[in-house]
Order: sequence, then C-alpha cells, then structure tokens
Amino acid sequence: MRQNLVAGNWKMNLTYSEGLALVSEITRLARATAAGAAQPEVVICPPFPLLYGVGEHLPPSNKFHLGAQNCHHKESGAFTGEVSARVLASVGCEYVILGHSERRQYFREDDELLGQKLKAALAAGLKPIFCVGESLDTREADETFDFIGRQLTDGLFHLSNQEFDRVTIAYEPIWAIGTGRTATSAQAQEVHAFIRERIARAYDAKAALNTTILYGGSANAQNARELFSQPDVDGGLIGGASLKAADFMAIVQSF
Repeated sequence: MRQNLVAGNWKMNLTYSEGLALVSEITRLARATAAGAAQPEVVICPPFPLLYGVGEHLPPSNKFHLGAQNCHHKESGAFTGEVSARVLASVGCEYVILGHSERRQYFREDDELLGQKLKAALAAGLKPIFCVGESLDTREADETFDFIGRQLTDGLFHLSNQEFDRVTIAYEPIWAIGTGRTATSAQAQEVHAFIRERIARAYDAKAALNTTILYGGSANAQNARELFSQPDVDGGLIGGASLKAADFMAIVQSF
C-alpha cells in the first residue's frame, strides 16, 4: 500500500542558523502532537550547506527524513559547484528532488539529463521525488495530458520495475507555483488519476496502486486537507509554506 508523504522544499532560503531554528520548531511541534496511524512520512529538503545540520536536528522518528533539492548525474569528478548523489547519501539524505520546474526552466534540465540523474540517485540508494507539470500556456491549449505523458515517458518510464518502485512522483502545475493560484482539488485529482493510469500502462496495476503521487502547486495549511482527501493525491511537495513551522506541521496533520 502506498505511503502518504509531505516534503518541504526550502529552495534557496534560510541561513544555517535560521534553518536550525526552523527544524527545531518543527521538532517541538511534532513532539507535541500524538502520533497516529495516519501520520505521513515527512521529508525536509534544505539547501546543500544546511543538510547535515538539519539532519542532525530532525525529530528522532522514523517518520522524518532528510532530502536534497537536486544532485549531479556523475558520481565524482571535475564539476565545480556540483554535489553528487553519493555525497548526499553520505550526509544522511534519503530523498532527492529531481526535475523540479525551476530546474527545468532556469537550468535547462531536459529529460535525457534527468534520466541520468535518476540513475545516479538510485545507484546511491536515494529515493527520487520526480516532478512533472505543465505551464499555463500548455493548460490553456488543452495539452496538459499530452505534455505530462511525454514527461513521464521520456524522463521516468525507462526505469526497471525495481527501480521505479523507489520513485515518488510530484505533480506541480507550473502556473500554480509561487503565484498564489492553486489547482482545485478536482483539477489535481484529474491529473493524479491520469498519472496513475499511465504508470499502470507502463508497468502494471500493482505499481500504479503503490506509487505515491504528491501535489506540488502552492498547497498550504488552508487547502491541504481538501487536496489530500482526493483518492489519488497522496500528499504534497510544499514550497513557501514549509518555511513556517506551524503552517508546515498543519499540512502534515491534514490527513
């Protein structure tokens, strides 16, 4: 059975001391909340320099995990400024976000490169959170499903069944990231159901049933419960709201 999951993507925010203060407050709130059967997995994804310190301050619970926002596709070498999946694993990372729309847009990451990053992350023992999603122009042209279908086929479905079992998918409508706009719960469910159907077609019904699919477009403490109530929405990839401990933990507790 698939696992509910909430991942906090801090993006390029917070100094080291600010990051430790935030994770300490998350820890305090987590301890103040009784653990229930519906408690989701929680992944915290800070900037690279904060990873080890934040990991050391995560709540002592098997429900909290450390994740990175990106990795390089090579294991090592003369790639100044880059960080390999192997190094991320060595500082305690269990997850890594790949294919985020900001990486695709600002750094021109394409499906071929993302395929190499997926392989590198899996070889290092990391669990990829693979992002897909359409722009406003694509949605208004009624090309959402064709576009996301290509992202899945070209970027992800080359993995073996065993490799794919370790992947989480995040649907992030680009038009709803940092804009204050959010897909309705019905819109989110429609795309998540489409993704699950494509997984079944590419692999099998079991893989489709067991794959965690997150919503990643401006989810917040006010709309999380409705979004997470949809049958194919298994949690969220949270941006801005993950920078406020109370808001983030309210989202975590929305199941």
